[in-house]
Amino acid sequence: MIFSRLSFLNAASALSLLLVGDAAIRGAYAHGGHGGGGEQLPAGESRATPTITIEGHAGFENNLNEPGKHYAVDALFGYVFEWGLPNEGTFAIEATVGPAAVWNEAEHFWGTVHVEDEHAHEEEEEGHGHGGGTEYKRTDVKGYFAARYQPNDRLSFQLSWMPYFVTGKGEHYGEGLKNEVGVNVTYAFGDGDVDFALGDGLEDVIDGAFISLENRTGWEADSTYIGNYTDLWPGLGFSADQLNFTISGGPRFYSPGSYSGLSSRTDWGAEIQVEYPMTDKITMFAHWKPIYSSENWSDEGGKGWNHHAGTGVSFSF
Repeated sequence: MIFSRLSFLNAASALSLLLVGDAAIRGAYAHGGHGGGGEQLPAGESRATPTITIEGHAGFENNLNEPGKHYAVDALFGYVFEWGLPNEGTFAIEATVGPAAVWNEAEHFWGTVHVEDEHAHEEEEEGHGHGGGTEYKRTDVKGYFAARYQPNDRLSFQLSWMPYFVTGKGEHYGEGLKNEVGVNVTYAFGDGDVDFALGDGLEDVIDGAFISLENRTGWEADSTYIGNYTDLWPGLGFSADQLNFTISGGPRFYSPGSYSGLSSRTDWGAEIQVEYPMTDKITMFAHWKPIYSSENWSDEGGKGWNHHAGTGVSFSF
């Protein structure tokens, strides 16, 4: 098929990585030591940890002829509930929700395609469209809900739901509730205890190696099925004294929804996350996720780089 006028909003899957809450529920299972609840819970014990996460983040769609940008500041409030299991296992549930102040464009599911219609010009008059401006748009509401089962210190399974409520005009698919769901399986090859400041060398990096298989599926505010993608990414987590790094990357297999009329493709991406505990209750963090699309979809572009980056602070009580 030939699509003469397509607009792309390939926003990074920010909800999958912008939340320290996401890192919290993963637990410290040997891939960089993300900690959500402190020390390992003995079998049969439980705890509930209130959390607050504040983050500023931005996305840049440089693969478009008319690059798109989004900026936001989030303030998320919630709880992490954890139960200790035998064999150093855990089961955890996380629930967070809060406001997202939006400048320019809001976050979108990866690979969203905007097929122009008779309302396209009207939408542009309402302030929608790719552009370099930083106009404040509105305050949306976002949430993050997840359940993680970790039978031991090597293997983890996670289900997550990331709702996002668009509170007003300015987005292509209108106002309303957007939904994203995810399934993740992570296997760690070692105990995750790699600290180069303590004398560990390259021969010890296997203790911080892991592989992650994750699928994400998204629906827009008008219930349009956007599509799904699967990341099969190996990675490495390590520390340098108090500073913790997690690096991963690999292929992204993306299948857009039938609304777009586009075929599946394979993108390539990576993620770098850095965390620094100011105290045992306060953690600063930053992340960067570049994704490369290798195909042009239309005269609007499509081939090139997308970036998502953010920084913030998380409090636990």
